[in-house]
Amino acid sequence: MKLHIPQLSLVAMVGTSGSGKSTFARTHFLETEIVSSDRCRALVCDDETNQEISADAFDLLYYTVSKRLSLGKLTVIDATNVQQEGRKRLIRTAREHHVLPVAIVLDMPRDLCYARNENRPNRDFGPHVIRNQYSDLRRSIKRLKSEGFRQVYVLRTPEDVENVAIVRDRMWTDYRHEAGPFDLIGDVHGCFDELVALLGKLGYAVDLEPGDADHEPRYRVSPPESRRVVFLGDLVDRGPASHKVLRLAMDMVDQGVAFCVPGNHEAKLSRKLRGANAKMSHGLAATMEQLETESDAFRERVVRFIDGLVSHMVLDGGRLVVAHAGMKEAYAGRASGVVRSFALFGETTGETDEYGLPVRYDWARDYRGKASVVYGHTPVRYAEWLNRTICIDTGCVFGGKLTALRWPERDLVEVPAKEVYYEPVKPLDDQRETGLSVQQQEDRLLNIEDVLGKRLVSSVTSELGYNVMIREEHAMAAMETLSRFAVDPRWLIYLPPTMAPSETSKQPGYLEHPAEALAYYRKCEVPQVVCEEKHMGSRAVVHICRDAETARRRFGVESGAIGVCYTRTGRSFFARPEMETELLERLGAAMTRADLWSSLNSDWFSLDCELMPWSAKGLDLLKNQYGSVACAANVSLAKGAEALKCALDRGVAAEALAAAWSRRAENAQRFHDAYQPYCWRVDNLDDLRLAPFHLLASEGGVHADKSHEWHMRTLARLAETGDPILTRTRHRIVDLEDAEAEADLIRWWTELTEAGGEGMVVKPMSFVSRRPGQHLIQPAVKCRGRAYLRIIYGPDYDLPENLARLRQRRLHHKQRTALREFVLGIEGLTRFVRREPLRRVHECSLGVLALESQPVDPRL
Repeated sequence: MKLHIPQLSLVAMVGTSGSGKSTFARTHFLETEIVSSDRCRALVCDDETNQEISADAFDLLYYTVSKRLSLGKLTVIDATNVQQEGRKRLIRTAREHHVLPVAIVLDMPRDLCYARNENRPNRDFGPHVIRNQYSDLRRSIKRLKSEGFRQVYVLRTPEDVENVAIVRDRMWTDYRHEAGPFDLIGDVHGCFDELVALLGKLGYAVDLEPGDADHEPRYRVSPPESRRVVFLGDLVDRGPASHKVLRLAMDMVDQGVAFCVPGNHEAKLSRKLRGANAKMSHGLAATMEQLETESDAFRERVVRFIDGLVSHMVLDGGRLVVAHAGMKEAYAGRASGVVRSFALFGETTGETDEYGLPVRYDWARDYRGKASVVYGHTPVRYAEWLNRTICIDTGCVFGGKLTALRWPERDLVEVPAKEVYYEPVKPLDDQRETGLSVQQQEDRLLNIEDVLGKRLVSSVTSELGYNVMIREEHAMAAMETLSRFAVDPRWLIYLPPTMAPSETSKQPGYLEHPAEALAYYRKCEVPQVVCEEKHMGSRAVVHICRDAETARRRFGVESGAIGVCYTRTGRSFFARPEMETELLERLGAAMTRADLWSSLNSDWFSLDCELMPWSAKGLDLLKNQYGSVACAANVSLAKGAEALKCALDRGVAAEALAAAWSRRAENAQRFHDAYQPYCWRVDNLDDLRLAPFHLLASEGGVHADKSHEWHMRTLARLAETGDPILTRTRHRIVDLEDAEAEADLIRWWTELTEAGGEGMVVKPMSFVSRRPGQHLIQPAVKCRGRAYLRIIYGPDYDLPENLARLRQRRLHHKQRTALREFVLGIEGLTRFVRREPLRRVHECSLGVLALESQPVDPRL
C-alpha cells in the first residue's frame, strides 16, 4: 500500500500509546525529520514520561517544528494527537507556514496496544489511559478531514503497517528540475499580433494548422535551441484577440514548449465559463464575445486549461520563481489559499488611490530572497530589477510594450504595441522620473543589517564555485572604516585583493625567487604564465564613465562626476578633487583615442591600476617609518664606526666587530637607496604615472573570462595614445615546459630588480584558474627583489642568521586570504554587472575589507 504525501508537509502520527507510531516513523522517515513529544520531554526534564511538563515539552516541539517548516523541511510529529484541541495547534502551525497537513492514523486493536504497553517498563500507567485515548481516537477519525488535514491514511492492522510504502510527491509548484533556458512573457491581455511578433523576435516559428469539421485549428510552434516560454498569466481581457492568445498558449503548453501560471483575469474567466456570477468588467465582456466565435469544445478546453494551472512555479534548481503578481520568499514553493491569492492578486493595504484602484503593498522593496522572482500584474513603463525581482508587464494592451525576459541571460526583449487597445484608468508608472532606476532609488538609503553579522558569501557564478565566511567582528571593523573614510558608497563596487608572495626560496641570499613561483604553477598544471612588472606605487581602482549621465544612469551617482579613483581600502586617492577630475578627463580622452568605448561597446569601465610614485600616497609612511629608520641608522652607525676606528688605532682587537659594523652601515645605505627610485616630487598631474593592468568590467560583463594577455594588449592601447601620465606594464609570456624561456625570465627579473625595480607578478594565463577537477589556485603570486625586501624586512634582513629565521615565515593564511579576496572581488563585480542591489555588491566589497582586518604579517 502506497501512502502519498507532499514533499513539503507536516505529518501527524495519530494513535494511542502502543499503537506503533514511533516505530512507524523511524521506519519510514529520517531521524532528523521526526519531532517526538517524548523526546522533547526528555530534553526539558530528563524524563520522557513526565506528564507534568507536557506544556513545556510541546512548546519545544512546536518551536522545532516551526523552524523546520520555515526552512522547507518535511516534519513528522510523533505524539498521540488523538485530541482535537491538540490538533488545532498542529493545523494552525501548518497554515502559518503554508504547508499541507497529513494525518497517518494507526488504528490498532485495543488489546494489542494493552499488550505492548505492559511490556514497556517506562509505561506504568493503567489501562484506563489507553481506553480514554482509544475513545478520543474513534471520534477523531471522522473529523480529521473537516479539521483541515489534506490527506488522511488509516491503518487498522499490523499487516497494513508492514505493507506500507511512503511515496513523497513533488509539490505542484516544484519545477526545480526544469532548468531552461526560458523566455518569460509578461501580461498579453489579448494582444495576439504583438505576441506572435515577440515570439518571432525570440526565434520561435509559429505556424497555424487549419481545422476542419472534426478538428480544431492548432498552432505548431518550433522553439530555438530547446528554449521554452513561460507565460506569466493575464493572457485574456481588454485586448482584441484573447481567444487566439488562449489557443496559441494552450497549444504551446500541450506541445511542451511552454509553461503557464494563471493570472487574476484567467481565474475570473474560468468562474464565468463555469456559470458562476462574475462582473463583466475590466475587459471580461470583450473576452466572452470573442469566445462566442469558438466552439463549446474550445471553451471547455479553456476551463480545463485554467483550472489545471498551478499558482506559481519554482524553476531552475530554485533560482527562479515565476508568479503572476509576485511571490514573497516565505511563500515560494508552498501551498495554501493565502499563497495562491498572493500569486494571483498580490497584497493590498486596504486603501484605494485617487483613481479608485486598490493600493498594493510593495513587497518587492522588502524582498531579500535568493531566488529571482519574475512577475507581472501591475503594468509599468519599464521593466527593471529591484532586489532580485522584476515586473515585466509593460502595458502592451494600454499602448506600451510586450516584454520577455530571457533566462538565464537576463536580457529583455520587447515589441511595441500596435495601438492603444484599452485606455488605462491610471497612467503607467514612470519609475525613471528621477533619472535613476528603481533599484538605485531604493539604494539611496542602505540598511546596515544587510551587511553586518556573520555571513556566508556564495558565488553566483559556477566558474568561481567558492564560498567565503565573513565573521561578525571583522564585518563591523570594515563597516566602521568605510563609513568614516570611504568615497560615495555607490562607487564601491570593487575592492582589490591582497596578493600572496611566492614560496620561500632556499637559494643563497634570496628570500623570494622566480623559480618557486614558476614551480607552483607548474605543479598546478598551468601550461603558460604571464609575468608582469610590479610597479612600485599605490594600488588604485578607477571607475570611468563616458559622461556624467552615464555615471548617473549606471552607478546612481548624481554629483556630476564621471568617475572615481580610490585606494584599495575604498578611500579617495586624491586630497585635491581637481586632480582626480583632471585624471579622469584625460583617461576618458585616452579611451576615446584608443577606441575602447566603441570597440568594447560600453560607456563605463572599471580598471585595476598602480598609481606612481609611491610617495604620492605613502609620503607619511616614507617620512615617519622608512626615512626615520634610514636617518637614525646612518647617524648611529657612523658614530659607532668612528668609535671602533679609535679602538682599532689603540690596538684593541675589534676587527670582527668593526667589519660587522661596516656591513651594517652599508646595509643602512642600501636601505635608504632602495626606496629612493619610488619617490619624486608631485606638483601636478603630469608628475604622476598611471599603469592599468586589469580591465575589470564594463557594460555587459566581467572580464575575468579573458586571458591576462588580452588585458595587457587591450590596456597597452591607452599608453599608446601619447598621454604621458599613462604607462604600460611590461610583461613576459612563459611556457612552463620551455626551460630556456624560464631561464630568460629569471635573467629579466634579476636585471629588473637590481636596477631598482620592485619585482614581478606571476599569473596563470587564464584570469580564473583551477587544478583539473579541483579547487581554485592562486590568481597571482608576487616575487619581489632583494632591494625591495630590504625596505620591508629591514636593512639587515639578508644577513645569514636573519635570512634563516625569515625562511620560517608562514604563508598559508596569507595565501588563503588572497584567494578569498580575489573571489569576493570578482563576485562583487558580477553582481553589479547583473544589476543586483547595492547591498549585495557591498557584501563582497565589505568582505574584502573585513578579511583585511584579520591579523596577517603585513610584510607578506
